[in-house]
Parts: sequence; structure tokens; C-alpha cells
Amino acid sequence: MHRNPARPLSPHLTIWRWGPHMAVSIINRVTGVGLGTIGAAALVWWLTAAASGAEAYDGFVALARSWFGVLVAIGLTWALVFHTFGGIRHFVLDIGAGYELRTNKRWSWIVIAASLLVTALVWAFILGTK
Repeated sequence: MHRNPARPLSPHLTIWRWGPHMAVSIINRVTGVGLGTIGAAALVWWLTAAASGAEAYDGFVALARSWFGVLVAIGLTWALVFHTFGGIRHFVLDIGAGYELRTNKRWSWIVIAASLLVTALVWAFILGTK
């Protein structure tokens, strides 16, 4: 196939300098996929265990309260909070605001910090009420 030398090459990952705005955009997509797959699997497992009787439900609750279950729940909480804040950031970009590089980077750092802070506050509350 012949390439017209007058046409510019499409930029690719080796051309762009990575920044928080690029990372937040990619992580926002990854958290959406993670919430859809892991969250749906956990929901189906919980419903199946609840419908299967007390013994199956007790097994689900035991795993959910284990260190691994709590770690997965914290990860899902962070993914939900990050995806929400990232979605708000993308919504603002979709209406045409925030494209200035400094503004875009600033809001990207805010999304990262706010998602970590809100997740920590939620789990401090959850673990503090036990």
C-alpha cells in the first residue's frame, strides 16, 4: 500500500508526553470495565448465595469479611468513586471546557486525590462502625 508522504503520520504513544490527564482518561475506562465485570460477578455470586440457602450465604459472608473480601470491596469502592469523578471530568470536557493543558492536568490530579480521599473516608466510616 502506498502512503502519501504529504500526509502527516498519526501520533502514537511514543510521540506524546505522558501526563496525569492521559492516565486519568485511561484509568477511567479501566475502572468502568472493572466495575462492570467484577461488580456484576460479585452481585451474581451474592444473589446466588442468598437464593441457595443459609450455608451458601454464610460462605459468601465469610469470604466477604475476610481480608481478601475487604480488599476487593475497597478496590470496587475506589473504582466507583474514581469512575464517577472521572466521568464528571469527561462531562466537563465534552461541553468544551477545561481543555487548557494546565486546567486539564489540575483537574486530573484533583480526580486522583479526591477518589483516594473519598474512598479512605468511606472505609474509615465502615470499619469504624464495627
